[in-house]
Amino acid sequence: MSETVGGPTSLIRLGSCEASRFIVGHNPPCANSHVSPEMNQEMAEYFTPENVVKLYQRAEQLGVRTFLIRGDYRMLGWVELYRREGGSMNVIAQTASEMHDVHQNIRVLAAAGVEAVYHHGTQTDKFWKEGRIDDCLPFLQTMRAAGVAVGLATHIPEVIEYAEEHRWDVDYYLACVYNISRVPRQSLMDGGDVSQYDREPYLPEDRAKMLATIRATPKPCLAFKILAATRLCQTQETVAAAFADAYAGIKPTDGIIVGLFPKHIDQVQLDLSYAEKACSPRPKAR
Repeated sequence: MSETVGGPTSLIRLGSCEASRFIVGHNPPCANSHVSPEMNQEMAEYFTPENVVKLYQRAEQLGVRTFLIRGDYRMLGWVELYRREGGSMNVIAQTASEMHDVHQNIRVLAAAGVEAVYHHGTQTDKFWKEGRIDDCLPFLQTMRAAGVAVGLATHIPEVIEYAEEHRWDVDYYLACVYNISRVPRQSLMDGGDVSQYDREPYLPEDRAKMLATIRATPKPCLAFKILAATRLCQTQETVAAAFADAYAGIKPTDGIIVGLFPKHIDQVQLDLSYAEKACSPRPKAR
């Protein structure tokens, strides 16, 4: 007997929004590699607006239905260029914490046709560490009022457990499988610097804990950093193994976000092939 799990291009529901189980991430186009200043520079030079649109078009050609953006005006401009070329994938947006009015940022994203918005994970973690996690709530309420699916991102499993325990009005979670917020950090887009990359911890035990939290959470979750920001990319075998582990560790109603940098190889097709294999029918436990 085998158990069929929806493949990476099959759809899951995030409140009022549909999303594929394989979602294109936003860090590479933002030149935020979590690796080095040199890689950031290489990404910045490669991801012209034309190449960003090509990335989205390639993903859509292969059946992907969803991509992520930061909710800043540069990325909204890329979405507009993609739409002008006939692109039809759904868009999920992160709040842009550097904006002087994040509530207005959310309303602008909704007006631009973004179907789901989520509270920036680094900001969520900052509130948690400062003992003021409930400061997220007004932003989630603005999302609900704007008519978009409501999301909360974090790198800390206990944040999801807290939100569920307190019955927050959230449709979905973004869950980093590594708790890089164990150390003080700040988003590059909000005043942080690349020196923090060397301090980011990518601990196997954190991965196991977050995947367990995802499985225990009834609401849909989108797992991210499954390749540990390239640290599991030593060989194609380690990449495939990371996809297999991630999809095996989440629920059928969950998805995975993947950062793609196709400068040297067609990473969209390659990673989708690993995702397809990871989602293929597997024997049921007897």
